[in-house]
Amino acid sequence: MTEKVLMKGNEAFAEAAIRGGSRYYFGYPITPQSEIPEYMSKELPKWGGAFLQAESELAAINMAYGAAAAGGNVFISSSSPGIALMQEGLSFMCSAQVPCVILNVSRCGPGVGGIQPGQCDYYQATRGGGNGDYRIPVFAPDSIQSSIDILYEATDLAQKYRNPIMILADGMMGQMMEPVLMPEPKYVPTLEELPTARPWAVTGTAKGYRNVVKSLFMKPDELEVNVEKIFEKYDEAAKDLVRYETYNLEDAEVVFVAFGTLSRITREAMEILETKGIKAGLIRPISLWPFPAEAFEQINPKTKVVISNELSMGQMIDDVERCVKGRYPVRLIHRTGGIVPTSLEIVEKTMKILGEY
Repeated sequence: MTEKVLMKGNEAFAEAAIRGGSRYYFGYPITPQSEIPEYMSKELPKWGGAFLQAESELAAINMAYGAAAAGGNVFISSSSPGIALMQEGLSFMCSAQVPCVILNVSRCGPGVGGIQPGQCDYYQATRGGGNGDYRIPVFAPDSIQSSIDILYEATDLAQKYRNPIMILADGMMGQMMEPVLMPEPKYVPTLEELPTARPWAVTGTAKGYRNVVKSLFMKPDELEVNVEKIFEKYDEAAKDLVRYETYNLEDAEVVFVAFGTLSRITREAMEILETKGIKAGLIRPISLWPFPAEAFEQINPKTKVVISNELSMGQMIDDVERCVKGRYPVRLIHRTGGIVPTSLEIVEKTMKILGEY
């Protein structure tokens, strides 16, 4: 597309994944991302891909495991409770070094929670809910367009690191509409090209060699070697995949840290604070893992307080405090239960916090 078009978030996510090279989708409908499997069921076959609705999220992640192990470009999506059910499969895929792109259009929780937007899957995404030692790079867009840009790149990143890549959006982003610009479709290797393009993948035929994709290592020393091998990739990813944006840190009296949709509301609150004579800055993490610790080095010595602004009871604040290293007080502004604060509410709470210093 050369001109911007108005698209709903979930449909734009799906189109971006297709144009980024995804050709196999396994999913199960769950609000607020149900439009994604609906869109994929109609559009993916037009690109020579395959859509399959699984009987559950457990089935979906294991279908994704199989297709990706065969060298396919796999995209899956769900929402918070569904992603929770996929954690075992994600751990298996990391151990077996199988690439996949996974999108969480998150809701509020815990448990079944509500269908309103939330950011309380931060721990689940950045720490991993599955067993064992593994990491998953996680990216948090703040608009439909930035979601498109990340999803367009995600398949290549997954293949580069042979690891799942997660995009953590939220229910608001999935349901709202914005004008977007879609990139040109990427080339996808054919089945005949897979043995060359993905020499590690299983082929299903006897072509002179056989690959075994597995996460089972019976001997402790072999398992240790495998874990240390995949962590070499994570060390590389921790350096290469750090992404963030900063605003007005040079002379900020207060510095916010916010990601996703909430970062946009925070920027509006910063404009209101400026009319009150208060200079505010913002660090917007784009990569939640690896978390952008280097951004915090840019905070000026005159800053009075750093505020973690979240749609949760406070999860990202752990990473904020780790990166601040005690140089500034760290406070939390939050809403949960699916309630999204207004910019005026953020301003009011910020003024109260600043009154302490």
